[in-house]
Amino acid sequence: MPHSTPAVNDVEVGESLPPQTPHAVSVSLPTWRANVGYEEGEEWVVSKMVTGYPRFFVHKIIQRFAAKVAAKYGQPDDQAMLFPTSAIAGRCRDFFLRQAPELDAQQLQVIDLVPTSEKARSEEFSVISPRVSAVLFPGFHFKVAKTFWQHSGEGVSSRRAEYCESLYDEGLLVDSKETEDVPKVCKGPRRYRQKTSIDLTGSNGHSIGSEKNDSIQFVEQRFGRNLDISQTKNAKLAVRRRIAGSLTADVGLDKALSVEKDADRTRDVPDFSEDDVYLYPCGMSSIFNAHRIMMSTRTPLKSIVYGFPYIDTLKIVEKFGPGCHFCGFGSSEELDDLERRLEGGERFLALFTEFLGNPLLRSPDLERIRYLADKYDFYVVVDETIGNFLNVNVLPLADIVVSSLTKVFSGDSNVMGGGQSKNYKVLKRAWDADYEDNHWAEDSIFLERNSRDFVSRIERINANAGAIAEVLKPHPRVKKVYYPKYSDTRQNYERCRNPNGGYGGLLSATFHTKQDAAKFFDNLDTVKGPSLGTNFTLSSPYVILAHYHELDWAASWGVEADLVRFSVGLEETSTLVGTFQRALEAITDTTA
Repeated sequence: MPHSTPAVNDVEVGESLPPQTPHAVSVSLPTWRANVGYEEGEEWVVSKMVTGYPRFFVHKIIQRFAAKVAAKYGQPDDQAMLFPTSAIAGRCRDFFLRQAPELDAQQLQVIDLVPTSEKARSEEFSVISPRVSAVLFPGFHFKVAKTFWQHSGEGVSSRRAEYCESLYDEGLLVDSKETEDVPKVCKGPRRYRQKTSIDLTGSNGHSIGSEKNDSIQFVEQRFGRNLDISQTKNAKLAVRRRIAGSLTADVGLDKALSVEKDADRTRDVPDFSEDDVYLYPCGMSSIFNAHRIMMSTRTPLKSIVYGFPYIDTLKIVEKFGPGCHFCGFGSSEELDDLERRLEGGERFLALFTEFLGNPLLRSPDLERIRYLADKYDFYVVVDETIGNFLNVNVLPLADIVVSSLTKVFSGDSNVMGGGQSKNYKVLKRAWDADYEDNHWAEDSIFLERNSRDFVSRIERINANAGAIAEVLKPHPRVKKVYYPKYSDTRQNYERCRNPNGGYGGLLSATFHTKQDAAKFFDNLDTVKGPSLGTNFTLSSPYVILAHYHELDWAASWGVEADLVRFSVGLEETSTLVGTFQRALEAITDTTA
């Protein structure tokens, strides 16, 4: 029998990952059976869910706040969905009318909740902008609202909901139609009024900007971190500089702010700068808005989705525009077919692709795609979430690059325009005219803090993932390891790999039998749940979670139902290697 080692990553089903983290973006599904139970809606799993992946599970703080708004402003059977702005709520309402035409427009109400006083709006909350817009709808149409929430990624964050609910409970956040006759004093929720020292400090040990902004500080103490909300603007600037490639080492906020705007960048693209980086509340929101803004610049046409994508990218193109031409294998043969279509006169708005693809880690031929795009005039949108911009440089070959910073960067998301593209000027004008900064202040500050050591973390994660791939690849019970270093598309990856870039922290494996896959997963001593890019290794039966109700469709594109995906973290390499070796021993143990 294999040597028995006590598990160190036992986390109860339904608990947040990390455990007891109020705003976590992952949830523990520690066994194969628990993942299937979640998809089947089994009570023993669903009833224990304290949280979930934000676009698939409406956070309980958001649910609670939405229920209060619906009870006050809606009809008895109404429910509410919460969004950062009235414009986004209006898009949800329009989606409702398209998807449920049987509804009368008067059954869909938008309520804009704003601070009560002019002082609150213009002074203390000018940085925070604590506003929420609710779409009220008949409750039996919740599925439509949830579809918009999931695909668009435009819902409120749990931190925004928590803060705004506190204002609402104190009568300080009201329907915008009620603001004329309300009190003129608004200090914010009581638990945020405490004066506190802050730890966002400059190299001289003094708080950056604190002498001017004491009135808009508040504290977030759950992780022992004090936040100076006055630093929101600076935090966003630092994040944008990291994304633009101006910061190539682990640096704090003061150093990030001292770097000149036109500093040498790893993203060496003419005319590209931090001003071309736009922050959105989540990665899918950046894709949704990229599609929406591109449609506004041209006569809407079908778009191409090339390679097997993260599911919501495909749904956005299918449901929020004229439709999709799907090239699900991401093969050269599909590019040959696309070129024949284009030569024959067929035209498209854009091509969406991932570098690398999820979960098969394939690398599209971006050079050929760019050639076709220039010749036949369509946009190219590249999701670099899994490749990440320290490992690969895809910007010269794209019109728009999107990335979910919730993942390895640790935060939320961004979208940026490609500097070399002939489409740059028209896209830049459209973005600047349309963009609303809805990135919640607390989320921005956490994002900046968590991304300060991004460079060193990527180096460690690259090394760990490579070591795990070497453990899995030769094992006789492992059918295939999906990793860019071993892929038949490796040459495409190498063309975009940075000189010091690695192969990323994500890999997947399939097994010869479902029984082996499940036994390996159940014996793998890592935490297990959705999402990727965490500092701890996170495993999931990805296809079960993402495509449970369309497994045959996924299989038709070469994505097997029993695939297991690993997002490799920062653990000691030898520890991780031992963890995976023991799980492999479990499936070769004939006495078990």
